[in-house]
Amino acid sequence: MMHAIASIEALLAQGVGDVQEWMFLTLVQPLLWHLHWMVLDDMAYDNLPWVIYGALQVLLVYAVLRPLEWLLPLERWDDRRGLGVDVFYTLINRLGLIPLAWFFALQPGFDHILEWMRMHGWVSVNLDSLGPWLRARPLAGFLLYLVVLDFAGYWYHRLQHQVGWWWELHAVHHSQRKLSLWADDRNHLLDDLLQAMFFSALALFIGVPPAQFVALSLVGGALQSVQHANMRLDFGWLGERLLVGPRFHRLHHAVGYGHELGHGNRARLYGCNFGVLFPWWDMLFGSADYATALQPTGVRAQLPRPQGADEDYGAGFWSQQWLGLRRMARRLAGA
Repeated sequence: MMHAIASIEALLAQGVGDVQEWMFLTLVQPLLWHLHWMVLDDMAYDNLPWVIYGALQVLLVYAVLRPLEWLLPLERWDDRRGLGVDVFYTLINRLGLIPLAWFFALQPGFDHILEWMRMHGWVSVNLDSLGPWLRARPLAGFLLYLVVLDFAGYWYHRLQHQVGWWWELHAVHHSQRKLSLWADDRNHLLDDLLQAMFFSALALFIGVPPAQFVALSLVGGALQSVQHANMRLDFGWLGERLLVGPRFHRLHHAVGYGHELGHGNRARLYGCNFGVLFPWWDMLFGSADYATALQPTGVRAQLPRPQGADEDYGAGFWSQQWLGLRRMARRLAGA
């Protein structure tokens, strides 16, 4: 089994390497030369695999989920207007454009921080070093990193809902009222920046190897596309408690409930079903809801008065970004 997996990995790596070489020589290097940016050629070459793997992921997710959305839609819309901006968000995230931009902007700062840590005797916690059994089994190490990062992701997500100014950024994600396979990457750029900084630093601290970090990002992104897809897909009683599914996560997006009031008769602020990949943390910390019927999705403030505040959250990319910043500034000023 392990031999077969290794053979597949080697074949995939060879194919990606060939595509990387072709893209760099045919597209990227001539562009860098034209823009007089040849100083970036090594960095551009090294990061091309992220673009290639991201493109493969988008194609695979679309090929699997789009037919299911068409055959088994949870909601039927008169049109698909408003989804195009989510496709744009997906492409700039999954093809690595936003991660690469953050990399160029933040790498010098990270280098200074790591140097400062080394000078003061701080070392990272390499979870692979917990024992020889773990070091000899890369898949086990991958799963361990996945669980640790997901645990951090649960609390990170809860804070996005509980900190007022932060919620105004995160609300860009929640403002889509037509959830689809494209909705996962609909985020404010500042929110993406904060998330990239946090999880990159955490991954460095716990010793996630670069290749595994890419794999973790790809697996997590694909599973979150499933969660947001507009399809009637039930994982069953046990499956819904092992992995966050579309129904579990859709309730998190419910207007006036999933991200505002909590669950059942124990009404509480900030919502329910915060799990990123695993619902275990919601069950452990009392924020899981499996009982409530599905509700319309969106943000209460979007609704016309008197149900909401009739607030505009923007239809296009730049309007969503600007309005998110304006809401954040208004919240900070009010605080």
